[in-house]
Amino acid sequence: MKQFTLGKNERLKSRKLIEELFSKGERFGLFPYRVFYLFEKNENAVSKSRLQCGVGVSVKNFKKAVDRNRIKRVTREAWRLQKTELDLLIKDGTRGLSVFLIYTGKELPAFAVVKEKMALILQKLTGIANENTAANT
Repeated sequence: MKQFTLGKNERLKSRKLIEELFSKGERFGLFPYRVFYLFEKNENAVSKSRLQCGVGVSVKNFKKAVDRNRIKRVTREAWRLQKTELDLLIKDGTRGLSVFLIYTGKELPAFAVVKEKMALILQKLTGIANENTAANT
């Protein structure tokens, strides 16, 4: 049975790791998200989980904290439900993956739209992970 969890150790909270992700990591855009990702070869760099995710929403676009929190909650839920393939791919290797999603849209999204976009984001990250695995072997 598949477990759809997003526990404490799967959330990207380390300030050092987030700064490293933004400075050394790579990125791509898939409207309405900007995705930053960083593959870590050292297992100690990523804590207990090898796949970590963080979410951010601009105060400039959404003044009310209620709206920002809703977008983050919906994004995390879509990630939680669809990350299993990427998680299995990362667990097989000896490296970790840190991902940070920034919502850049200007309107509150529906869950169906977020879920659809998250599927595309995870598909692209899985392809990138496969390329990195092939390049490292």
